[in-house]
Amino acid sequence: MTTVDDVTAAVPPDLPVAPRARVSDLSVTFTRRGVAVNALRGVSMDIHAGEILAVVGESGSGKSVMGLALLGLLAADPMPTITGRAEVCGVDMVSASEAQRRQVRKHHLGAVFQDPMTSLNPTMRVGQQVVEVAGSKKEALHLLDLVGVPDPGRRMKAFPHELSGGLRQRVMIAMAVAGKPDLVIADEPTTALDVTVQAQVLGLIRDLCDELGTSFILVTHDIGVASQVCDRIAVMYGGRLAEAGRMDSVLRSPSHPYTVGLLNARLDLDLPVGREIPALPGEPPDPRAHPAGCAFSPRCPAAAADCLAAVPVPGPAPTHDGVVACVVPDATTVTRAFTEPVPFRPMAEVDQTLPAVRLNGVTKQFDVRRGLFGKDTLHALRNVTLDIAAGESVAVVGESGSGKSTLLRVVAGLMQPETGNVEHFGGQPQMVFQDAGASLTPWLTVGEIVGERLIGTMRRSQRRQKVDEALRQVGLAPDVAGIKAGLLSGGQRQRVAFARAVIVPPKLLLCDEPTSALDASLAASVLNLLQDLRRELGMAVMFVTHDLAAARFISDRTAVMYLGQIVELGPTSDVIKAPKHPYTQALLAAIPSPGIAPVRLPGEPASPLAVPSGCSFHPRCPQAIDRCHNESPVLYSVDHASPRLAACLLTQIEPD
Repeated sequence: MTTVDDVTAAVPPDLPVAPRARVSDLSVTFTRRGVAVNALRGVSMDIHAGEILAVVGESGSGKSVMGLALLGLLAADPMPTITGRAEVCGVDMVSASEAQRRQVRKHHLGAVFQDPMTSLNPTMRVGQQVVEVAGSKKEALHLLDLVGVPDPGRRMKAFPHELSGGLRQRVMIAMAVAGKPDLVIADEPTTALDVTVQAQVLGLIRDLCDELGTSFILVTHDIGVASQVCDRIAVMYGGRLAEAGRMDSVLRSPSHPYTVGLLNARLDLDLPVGREIPALPGEPPDPRAHPAGCAFSPRCPAAAADCLAAVPVPGPAPTHDGVVACVVPDATTVTRAFTEPVPFRPMAEVDQTLPAVRLNGVTKQFDVRRGLFGKDTLHALRNVTLDIAAGESVAVVGESGSGKSTLLRVVAGLMQPETGNVEHFGGQPQMVFQDAGASLTPWLTVGEIVGERLIGTMRRSQRRQKVDEALRQVGLAPDVAGIKAGLLSGGQRQRVAFARAVIVPPKLLLCDEPTSALDASLAASVLNLLQDLRRELGMAVMFVTHDLAAARFISDRTAVMYLGQIVELGPTSDVIKAPKHPYTQALLAAIPSPGIAPVRLPGEPASPLAVPSGCSFHPRCPQAIDRCHNESPVLYSVDHASPRLAACLLTQIEPD
């Protein structure tokens, strides 16, 4: 059993003794179809005034359940079995009446959830919703200004769908701090955001903590995100606390093998290219049947017989001033076991006489209704020209609204361009979507889904053999062919999507943010799989992402997009090491990395309904000159000796 005293040992000494919130030996068990699901198993930790505590771990570790317990919002149909305490400002949110919980939520608590669109009322204007919690229009305007919403008076008249993802998240934060709460629980508030918006939201959380004295619990699966703003970190696994301590100490010298594995699996710009990311083996434990002893032992390279004998309890960590629940005596051995890099196989030979796809001057527009009779034109793609060679991998990066996904859909043939054309040389491309669960037919078995692209005249035995081979190719056992996709984990569903795409090897594979919402270890596994498939089958890959670290790992070249245009194009290593366009420089500066503060890019992308004159990036560009306001740059070579291109007046040189 984890004791409060154990976890409090990791608390910085300069914080007040009385905690804002205290979780004491908390266990939560849900019952689903007669089966017990053990979400939390004896967790204890304190949250003190004026601190930001990161709670990290993979999906299923119990992070969100702990947050919901503190909010008093655990699902009550059927009522879970709860033992222990979850106190907020001295009130136990487990045993308190519903009336008491409402009072605590009103006066002491705030919440920010991952998807603000599910929390904001789509039928009400933003201003009405903020006024409801703020009490007056004046205070609502003040709150929106406090959280950095530009032109708050105009934004209050908008509906949630008319705001960008970053602005919606800022509105949610404004509502969460309206009552000046003692504690705000932020559950994955930056998971699906661009790196630039993510940096802004993280900076906002830190500023609010410093200015208002509000405590935050930041629930996240990304240690890099947590390291930017958090004072302490609590690592959870299998419903238990694995490690806790000061953020800088744990990052510098982690004690638990699971923490080491999370850090190793995290994408960053220093990963060696050409070798697999050292992803955690296996998957998190099934909460319906946790293994005996340490829940992490089946995945731990340093597991010993003692790990199976009893559940480890938190005690003093050997490498930092916090606590760890582990019986492994030598953290150095664990670190070595996790960091052995495995080289990728050589690239299969491909015929490069023709490219995989060629885009010539592609534009795409949408009509957007304005009022009863008017309409505006949304410029999604503006004169995009791009070749992808056979067997080449090209990443397309940029913020939301830059046109990345629209470009992918035009290449896939799901949309037709207004002008320009797309030429395919080698058949129809295949596509893997961000949400694999939504792209897999729920009433079909995995075998039926994977075999959809096989010709109908194939004999049943041949069909089954092909499906089995495709499943093995993506690291799945053939026996999953007989079950429905809904019974698989998120990582398994993503592998099924890849198996369906490559069972008949395409010349071009299109990937739309396939790792953006995945845990760090799962994202690493998917990227390793994609590299293996690409090299084995000789496929070209078009990889849409807002993560430049993922782009660096997966691509030969990178195309950076802004407001429907490619603003920089070149070999990925060159683009990452020496970006030429100020927008690319800003994207790289905003990437969260342990020990390095991100640089916030001011403002937000202009609306594609009203593209600025001149360089479309100039309203946000710190290097803009007078010419940038009026002249529209085109892609030029920035160096006659290399294939680097940039659409920037500051780097443009005249062609020979």
